[in-house]
Amino acid sequence: MTGMTRRSLLAGACSLAAHPLMSTVTLAAAPWDARLVVIILRGGMDGLDAVQPYGDRALAGYRPRLKTGPEAGHADLDGYFGLNQGLNRLLPLWRAGSLSFAHAVATPYRDKRSHFDGQDLLEAGTGTLDAPDSAGGGWLNRFLAGQPGVETETAFAVGQDELRILAGTAPAARWSPDARIRLSPQAEQLLHHVYAPDALFAPALSEALQLAAEAAPDGSGDLTGGGRREPLAAFAADRLNGDTRIAAYSLTGWDTHRGQQAALGRALDRLQRSVLTLREGLGHNWGRTLVLAMTEFGRTVAENGSRGTDHGTGGAMLMAGGALRAAKVFGDWPGLAEAELYRRRDLMPTDDVRRYAAWALRGLYGVRRGLLEQTVFPGLGLGDDPGLVA
Repeated sequence: MTGMTRRSLLAGACSLAAHPLMSTVTLAAAPWDARLVVIILRGGMDGLDAVQPYGDRALAGYRPRLKTGPEAGHADLDGYFGLNQGLNRLLPLWRAGSLSFAHAVATPYRDKRSHFDGQDLLEAGTGTLDAPDSAGGGWLNRFLAGQPGVETETAFAVGQDELRILAGTAPAARWSPDARIRLSPQAEQLLHHVYAPDALFAPALSEALQLAAEAAPDGSGDLTGGGRREPLAAFAADRLNGDTRIAAYSLTGWDTHRGQQAALGRALDRLQRSVLTLREGLGHNWGRTLVLAMTEFGRTVAENGSRGTDHGTGGAMLMAGGALRAAKVFGDWPGLAEAELYRRRDLMPTDDVRRYAAWALRGLYGVRRGLLEQTVFPGLGLGDDPGLVA
């Protein structure tokens, strides 16, 4: 065969048969023991609601109709920050030292507040949208490209949610675990009819349909302590218990312009189910795992007229896993007085979200500072070690 491998034939056949709007999990195998999971929270998570600085007295004034503080059922973390009740089942992880947050963080993206541009920049990790070709693709892929012994785990690219974070020259496989190939008899007959005359595609299609139906573990069922398993996380955990060491996927539902209390509650519940599914599924490997959940930007400090918040700047990221050094809310809190806000409307970013990702790579895998600052996150200054990884 020239120009096309058997694996690409299988992937192409699955892509034809699968639902086009499924989320994609991206995986990479590598010769390390440490595991890294990156979750992209698409839509701009309101970090001021997820991890509330209720100790800042200005918060309640900006949000008279949005619930704030312990009196709203949010759990105190450290006397200043509180955890939204939508994440309350993660409190045991906080007490065990395997849950942390970074606040007032952002990418270098400013002012235009486009989801598409913000997410592209977050996944590219370049700091600018017009990065040179040498820094193309995503930051996780550039990290992998600089490591020896990286291989592609056998998997399938199914669906249209391409993750730029792992796009690039280094090998990485893609597969959508919640895509169940449910073809009507007429559709399956049509596919077989189209591919029957081709000696390569006909058997590839048959094998792809069979393997795709079997490849993804069942994400259904209950977690220990209540709640449903998250299928994307269940699939990632299954692969991370094997040869895979890095997984990335996205969760949507964070664009809370209206009815934020209910919408954010649903999104936070899915995030906490993801973390708990990873912990349960990874078993003893949880102790060597770090989860980073990051979003393209935060939201406005003041609520709007629809009981929601609009696109902002500074936000928060979540970190979890047994590889964490301790439970902590990282960051240099800027304050919420009007003069302390970015353009008098947004939480002022005081740190770069990429810096935490870079220190995670350095702590987990010993990546050289020069590689991180010049290639993985070009132009980033790592600064002092924040102490994420034990």
